[in-house]
Amino acid sequence: MNATAAVVVFGATGHTGRFVVAELRRRGFATVVSGRDAARLEALAAEWGEVEVRPATVDDPGSLDRALAGAAAVVNCAGPFAVTAGPVVEAALRAGIPYVDVAAEIEANASMFADRAEAAHAAGTPVVPAMAFYGGLGDLLVTAAMGEWTAADRVQVAYGLNGWHPTPGTRVAGRVSHERRAGRRVRFADGALQYHDDEPWEQDWVFPEPVGRRAVIAEFTMADVVTVPSHVTVPEVRTYMSVEAARDLAEEDTPAPEAVDALGRSDQTFVVEVVVSAGGVERRASARGRDIYAVTAPLAVEAVERILAGRARTTGVASAGAMFDAADFLRALSPYVSVELPH
Repeated sequence: MNATAAVVVFGATGHTGRFVVAELRRRGFATVVSGRDAARLEALAAEWGEVEVRPATVDDPGSLDRALAGAAAVVNCAGPFAVTAGPVVEAALRAGIPYVDVAAEIEANASMFADRAEAAHAAGTPVVPAMAFYGGLGDLLVTAAMGEWTAADRVQVAYGLNGWHPTPGTRVAGRVSHERRAGRRVRFADGALQYHDDEPWEQDWVFPEPVGRRAVIAEFTMADVVTVPSHVTVPEVRTYMSVEAARDLAEEDTPAPEAVDALGRSDQTFVVEVVVSAGGVERRASARGRDIYAVTAPLAVEAVERILAGRARTTGVASAGAMFDAADFLRALSPYVSVELPH
């Protein structure tokens, strides 16, 4: 086992949480599994073996303190993050340990930067929100594509999913976000988040081969509109989603993902392409892989491993691209993700 203290996974019984536990154990980390359902934790611990169970709930700070006692770091996989992120990051700061979460909720991520930055900076503790497929991966790609640039005129992030089978947690988080913004849509333009009632529209996006030209929903806004502007000077960030995936997410009867291999991954595939533009010059970077939930695990665990090894670039609240060497981080995700970066 890894010689460091244990890493706590809060929300360990969820779909993504299980992938994170498996990745931690694969890398040799001692692991504590936590969450509100003690019986489910015990049942899964019996399957996993060599994990410690520490139940906790976000409305009981004492239980969170006990769950994080003596730990090296915590990965929060429990959505909706509008409910869990605040209490868990506060517990991490009390414990003086790094906090990583996998939140895709725009408002929860914005709140993390707005409300926790001062305390995290004062504590000298790394806090990395959205260290996941949505938010983290795009931010790393944008940062790597930027290279020596410190500012851009526009950033675009296009998601080419062959489909999207959402988990129950994704659906709950989506409903919470919808309610928080009163049904409005959101964009990042003129250097700020803007809420609006404009109807979505479709356009074509030419992804790297073999995906090629695909119809996408324009301004299908994801967490990149929070992570990227947190450290890149840019007035406009736009994100796009393949029409097939957007329709799957909108349909209430789209089934949850089903495992088709020994790692528990589904057959869903993705390609993410970013375009950064400055002074009439464009730079592109892309990543392709399989299963948006499964790939979140190596993203989150690689972040924890680098922080604990002293390979983080800063402390306080920071996105993936600000916290780590983006190009090096992306290359380390092989074989889970194949990346194409500017030369």
